[in-house]
Amino acid sequence: MADQTANLDAALAAFSAFGTSATTTTATASGTTITAVEDFARLDLERQGRSGRPEVVYAAGKTTEQVVAIVGRMVAARGMALASRVDAAQYAALATAFAAPEFAVERRGDFPTVMVRRAEFAPARTGGHVGILTAGTSDLPVADEARAMAEAMGCRVTLVADVGVAGLHRLFAPLRALLDDGVATLIVAAGMDGALPSVVAGLATVPTIGLPTSVGYGAGGGGVAALLSMLQTCAPGLTVVNIDNGIGAGATAAMIANQSAVASR
Repeated sequence: MADQTANLDAALAAFSAFGTSATTTTATASGTTITAVEDFARLDLERQGRSGRPEVVYAAGKTTEQVVAIVGRMVAARGMALASRVDAAQYAALATAFAAPEFAVERRGDFPTVMVRRAEFAPARTGGHVGILTAGTSDLPVADEARAMAEAMGCRVTLVADVGVAGLHRLFAPLRALLDDGVATLIVAAGMDGALPSVVAGLATVPTIGLPTSVGYGAGGGGVAALLSMLQTCAPGLTVVNIDNGIGAGATAAMIANQSAVASR
């Protein structure tokens, strides 16, 4: 408790150094702090230190200006910001706002998850290792969201794509390689019939997280059939997050992997 109090006091002191006309930092009755960005956001900048999980900017539904302002405040305070569901206009605005060489704006391909960081910033490595499998190529944008979250929490992530049940023989070698490489948990992203996570959970010796994606059409489309299939699994050891919830899957997997790394030291 003393260490936690000291950390909170240090965080308050650090936040005060980043004050601008557009932001304010206030202490709550619980001793934590809330940082306001103008009149549209109240940031929990202590979340990663408190829980091990960083606050993530959900860009969908926000204006470009709001996304840039929130990301800027997070980068100033923490050295990095992770944003999900970033559209093309928002990405272009972030690339422009953080074009100076002291910053880096990173995403994989055209996927909608973006990290903005100070050039010298790197998440502290925890020793945790997360494996991600996708049933199809179309599941990659959601799987990448999970990857980015787990990496932001300090994990090494190994992702293997397109090993779904339509060609089940594609699964066995990558799954064996991941288990042999010491992954502590697996995320399995699948749309359509959502069958792959149950197959993996029936074979794997580590916890498996089913990540249903909104890939699919017709009856049960939009991820509904995939979600229900995973929830109805008869393979013990499969836990399921909501449709397209890559952030939730990545956070849960990283928490498992990070605890496993601590236990193995």
